[in-house]
Amino acid sequence: MKLGFLYAGQGSQHPGMGADLYEAYPAFRAVFDRAAAEVDFDLKTTCFQDPDGILNQTRYTQPCMVAFAAGLTAVLREKGIVPDAAAGLSLGEYSALHAAGVFDAETAVRLVAFRGKVMEEAAAGRESAMTAVLNLDAEALQAACDAASDLGTVTIANYNCPGQLVIAGDKAAVEKAAALAKEKGARRCMPLKVSGPFHTPLMAPAGEALHEYFKGITFREPQVPVLFNCLGDASAGPKTDIPQLLVRQVQSSVYMEQSIRNMCVQYVDALIEIGPGKALSGFVKKTVPETAVCAVETVADVENLQETLTKEVAKKQQEQEAKVQTAMEQAQKEDN
Repeated sequence: MKLGFLYAGQGSQHPGMGADLYEAYPAFRAVFDRAAAEVDFDLKTTCFQDPDGILNQTRYTQPCMVAFAAGLTAVLREKGIVPDAAAGLSLGEYSALHAAGVFDAETAVRLVAFRGKVMEEAAAGRESAMTAVLNLDAEALQAACDAASDLGTVTIANYNCPGQLVIAGDKAAVEKAAALAKEKGARRCMPLKVSGPFHTPLMAPAGEALHEYFKGITFREPQVPVLFNCLGDASAGPKTDIPQLLVRQVQSSVYMEQSIRNMCVQYVDALIEIGPGKALSGFVKKTVPETAVCAVETVADVENLQETLTKEVAKKQQEQEAKVQTAMEQAQKEDN
């Protein structure tokens, strides 16, 4: 069975993430401790307790999330569970690239620590927002964004899955676009727990800073396909393309639905979500409901993964067989 790894993005973080893994697995602990040496704050205390309430600030969120993901990837690798393809939501793309061997865990954490800092700086002094819009098609939502652009920048930042898009930009423009989206039939508009207008042209200064920073980083060839946010597929050429795609990623739309769909069609049979929460598992169920997906966050999840995955795959096979049987019976009725 070919497995795809999906890495969670910013917004799913919470205090306590990784604490049980750190205690239970030396492989997690080794990666996490090396990652902690790459940042200028107490990574362990912030992740596990967050006493100062800084975990939701971008410059802290990003290295915490990637350290967590890299540690959990090491635990799975130790158990013989490795990806045949990988992708990540926004920030999670760096974890996917690490899993594919493009750079080591320490480099990944150092990169996102810088990324979080320059993204925060790009958003500083600007009233911005990101809002998830449910059950409205992209064309109608784009029309709402266009109509709200008199109040500032607002664009579709994330194409997450059928029925869920995210808009981002200047706060007033985002709020107006959300109101217009509701008028056009959106079921719900939910402000997101992030601190900037990510994946919009307002992040151009962060993109420029990343472009310069990447000149000092060694990027290796991916050992498995990585489906890139700004493409929706794995069509990148040589390793020299990867820095360009990461620069583009921070300031342009994320095509997560397309990435998930293409991963399942071209590369894998089942998916494992790595990171806090189960948001990406939800995207998978709405995008490719016939594909088995499991979320892994805790020690219990790791220990039960093989059994859970086997059950999920069997369940999906039964569902597909039932659909085929129903279709055949319906066809027979129509013939008669």
